[in-house]
Amino acid sequence: MTAPLPPQRVANTLTALLNTVFGDGPDRFPVKVPQLAKDFTHQRYGEDPITLVQGAALPGFDGALYRAPTGKKGWGIIYNNTITSPGRINFTLAHEFGHYLLHREAYPDGLECGPQDMVRWDSEYAQIEQQANEFAATLLMPLDDFRRQIAPKAKPTLDDIGACAERYQVSLIAAALRWLQSTERRSVLVVSRDGFILWARSSQSALRTGAFFRTANRPPIPIPATSLPAQPSLLASNKGAVTHDAGVWFREPCDEVALVSDQYDFAISLLHLGDAISRWDFSEEPEEDTFDRMTRRTPGSSWLE
Repeated sequence: MTAPLPPQRVANTLTALLNTVFGDGPDRFPVKVPQLAKDFTHQRYGEDPITLVQGAALPGFDGALYRAPTGKKGWGIIYNNTITSPGRINFTLAHEFGHYLLHREAYPDGLECGPQDMVRWDSEYAQIEQQANEFAATLLMPLDDFRRQIAPKAKPTLDDIGACAERYQVSLIAAALRWLQSTERRSVLVVSRDGFILWARSSQSALRTGAFFRTANRPPIPIPATSLPAQPSLLASNKGAVTHDAGVWFREPCDEVALVSDQYDFAISLLHLGDAISRWDFSEEPEEDTFDRMTRRTPGSSWLE
C-alpha cells in the first residue's frame, strides 16, 4: 500500500487542470465537484472511479465515501441531504473526494464523516480528516486566486470575505480560515456563543507574536464586555465594526469586525492588529486544542459552518 501524497499537492494538480480547461472564464469558480470527481476518476482510475454523487439520509454524518455494492464497480460520495447550506455541501463533497484520492486504499470499505466519531480524534482518523480538509480547502479556494480577491496585506471586512465565500461556494468561516492561511497580516478569528469563546484561529503572523487564545483544558474564556458580540445595540443588520483600545481583546489596540449569526447561534469576530516584532519562532506555536482535534474528524465543525 502506497503512502498518500500530500493533500495540497493532489489538489494543486487538479487546480492546474481546471486552470487549463477554464482559464479565467466565468465557469472557473465555484469548482463543480460532482462533475470533476466523476470525470477525473473515470479518466485516471477507469476500473475504480466515482460513479455516484448525491444526497441521502445520513443521520449523524455530514458526508460519506462508500464503495459500490457487490457486483458493481466504483465508489459513491454521499452528503447529508438535510444540510441546507450550499457552501457546507460543497465543502463536504470536496472533503469526500479528497478521501477517495488519498485514503481509499487504506479504507477499502469507505469512510463516514460526522460529529458522532469524535472519540476517534486521537487515532489516525485525526490525520486523515485533516488531510481531507486541506485537500478540500486547496481545491475549492486556490491561494493564488484567493490572493487576487484579497491582497495579502489587505485588512478585509467580513463582507469582503463573504464575497470570497460566494465566489468559491463555501461558508463564511471556511473562507475566513482560508484567508488566515493567505494573509500577511496579524489577525485572529474568534467564534463565540453566549458570551464565551468557542474557538479561535490566528494567522501565522499573529501566532509568531503571541496573539492567540488557548482553549485546551482551560475554563471557558469570556469575550470582552466591550466587544461587538457583547453589545448587540452597536450592530446594524447583525454586523458591525469598531476600533478597540489596548486591553480589550489584547494588550494592544485592534480593529474588530463582527457578525452575529441567528441561523447558527454564534458570533464571528475578526480582529486585525498592527505590526509587531516576532516573539518566538513559528515552531513554538500554541498546542492544538480540543476543538482542533474534534474538527479534524468533523469537516462540518470548522471549514463548513
